[in-house]
Amino acid sequence: MYQISKEFRDIEGSICISGSKSESNRLLLLRAYTSYFKILNLSDSDDTKLMISAIESNKKDINVGHAGTAMRFLTAYFSSIAKKSKVLTGSDRMRQRPISILVDALKDMGCDIEYMEKKGFPPLKINGKNIQSNSVSLPADVSSQYISSLMMLGVSLKNGLEIILSSKITSLPYILMTKKIIERIGGVVKIQDSKIFIEQFKEKVIPEQFVESDWSSASYFFSIAALSESVKLTLSKFSKDSLQGDLKLIDIYKKFGVVTIFEDENIILKKNNKSLPKNIHLNLIDNPDIAQTILITCLGLGIDCTLIGLHTLKIKETDRLVALKNEIEKFEVDKIEITGDSITLENNSDLKHDVTIDTYNDHRMAMSFAPLSLLVPINIKNPEVVTKSYFNFWNDLESLGFNILKK
Repeated sequence: MYQISKEFRDIEGSICISGSKSESNRLLLLRAYTSYFKILNLSDSDDTKLMISAIESNKKDINVGHAGTAMRFLTAYFSSIAKKSKVLTGSDRMRQRPISILVDALKDMGCDIEYMEKKGFPPLKINGKNIQSNSVSLPADVSSQYISSLMMLGVSLKNGLEIILSSKITSLPYILMTKKIIERIGGVVKIQDSKIFIEQFKEKVIPEQFVESDWSSASYFFSIAALSESVKLTLSKFSKDSLQGDLKLIDIYKKFGVVTIFEDENIILKKNNKSLPKNIHLNLIDNPDIAQTILITCLGLGIDCTLIGLHTLKIKETDRLVALKNEIEKFEVDKIEITGDSITLENNSDLKHDVTIDTYNDHRMAMSFAPLSLLVPINIKNPEVVTKSYFNFWNDLESLGFNILKK
């Protein structure tokens, strides 16, 4: 367990966050489907290291641990490798996370996949084959990763793939990211109403690809900026034209007095000590990964908030809605309520000191609560869980003057 604190609420420094996990994993899989190309500024997260290892492994049994993206992307990938059989499994929590929508879609395309334990959940036995089908239908309101997985599979199929979506899309920015990355390496993707068309990939030489730094990881520094008294913080390798939907942080954190300045390939965060709103209401259906960060920022600032569009948080590394409720209740707030897709916080009292946060094997639980240490000492259990997406998180906090004591 770590105890995190900070003597003064001023922040000054520079942080280099590694490449986007979402971009990195897509590029790695597309490279496996097409031909080799160089990837610069690759994510150093556990999830990305695991994706590389799984793609390159000759072993029959592949364990993806807590990596949901790898589970979904590799299910389609291994289904397409003819005459190869794989068993794809994961952690206890991964074996509780549903995958039937993707498996059903792949089976409709003629893929050979069996559930080895509970129907609808990993582990999966996948017997790879040449996929002949070029059309599939599935709902789009559960996880965008199912759709992205099929989109990338489409580049490898003769005659490409038509994906028909039978419901409203959740996390649209991630689908648009997949589209733009496929196009960036020379592929063709068309989105028309409820249909996505992916052409078979034909380019022979793919230029090297640069991965922008991770906006989801940057969110914790936006929270730190909001909770500080003064800040001049530079985050490197970010773009105004980002493919990542969490660029939305800029607009959201304006409400909390955080000013974002783009300078070359950097963003500089500064503080505008204007009056804060008494409450905010946000629909995060396109940005669920930053919900925890925003909620904890509101907790620290004493702002009431309601966040909606969060139904996908129930099937993440933990049920994040339940986890947030459990941990925020420790601060003895006025009100914290959840539904199947929302969370509401009311809190006008002083923060309780020295609260111990359980992380539920969820990297975002650890990192989203850490900025509160600007206000009160915070204890974080199982702090090493952050390496799933942000290997150097605690080192970067120490470089900004945070005190981290191992207990």
